[in-house]
Amino acid sequence: MRRLGNSGLFVSELAFGTMTFGGRHGYEHVGTASVAEATELVGMCLDVGVNYFDTADTYSGGRSEEVLGAALGRRRADVIVATTVRWAVPGQPGGPNDQGLSRHHILRAVEGSLRRLGTDYIDLYQVQGWDGRTPWEETLRALDDLVRAGKVRYLGASNLSAWQLTQALGVSERRMLERFIVHQVQYNLVSREVEWELLEMAEAEGVGITCWSPLAGGFLAGQQQRGQGAPRGTRRALGHFDPADETQAFDALDVTREIAGKRGVSPAQVAIRWLLERPQVSSVIIGARNAAQLADNLGALTWELDDDQRAILDVVTEPMLPYPFWHQRMAGAALPGRAVHG
Repeated sequence: MRRLGNSGLFVSELAFGTMTFGGRHGYEHVGTASVAEATELVGMCLDVGVNYFDTADTYSGGRSEEVLGAALGRRRADVIVATTVRWAVPGQPGGPNDQGLSRHHILRAVEGSLRRLGTDYIDLYQVQGWDGRTPWEETLRALDDLVRAGKVRYLGASNLSAWQLTQALGVSERRMLERFIVHQVQYNLVSREVEWELLEMAEAEGVGITCWSPLAGGFLAGQQQRGQGAPRGTRRALGHFDPADETQAFDALDVTREIAGKRGVSPAQVAIRWLLERPQVSSVIIGARNAAQLADNLGALTWELDDDQRAILDVVTEPMLPYPFWHQRMAGAALPGRAVHG
């Protein structure tokens, strides 16, 4: 268990993401787990101590929330359930006010999530992106009201820039409103941009970090070959989660495969293990279409990288720093006792 930011909430170092539940409204290519299949996957997680389940109101047009709620059943009180608000829910009729982070949308969206999850509270309610049309004061006041009403217990954010998250935290402090305790970000061996600023900012402000897409949309599972397209039927084949630098991504995959062979594990486990050992990471969100995939991902909890393996992964995946970060590294600027990232 790891503490989530500066809060008193503890979550398992692996979380289970439920994007594979439902398979409707554009999510068919991700996964189509039924209630029965989801119940098996949830049970496997609970058996090894996973207490953190992540979903979103947009996944399969809300069906993911319904399936998760049914799969948890009486075990709901034993776990941390996170869901989101920001985007219009696919498959539902909606107008211009049925998206964004306005008070209107937040108060309607939370009722829909509570109903679909079959619960009277959400442990962690996360804004799933930036809404430049709505002032943070309006968004955070609405979220604060939900916490005070007991419908939500903690607040989080996802996919924000450092200045956007800092601005939100400043509004919370000035207005004495509930603050974000966690920032959910894309972070993996081929997408390390969060190291430029977001990780240090979150650490300085006491915000936990959770990671989505630890396998880069399945790329780091190792099935794709250099010079070939993504396997048919995968998210990557549909144009999702393409790495910015394909040559470096395959170099990283080669090293990941080599380490996996030496350790007798899968490339996916190596990628997940690397994230688990990053100092600012609170939890890594894994997903699975079936029990075999989940069992393999959970195996990352059972071993550790050695220093040489960790170092070579760091080097081969190091991104090119943009300004002003290359200049700060050249100048030796860093937090006390900490190296500059990248």
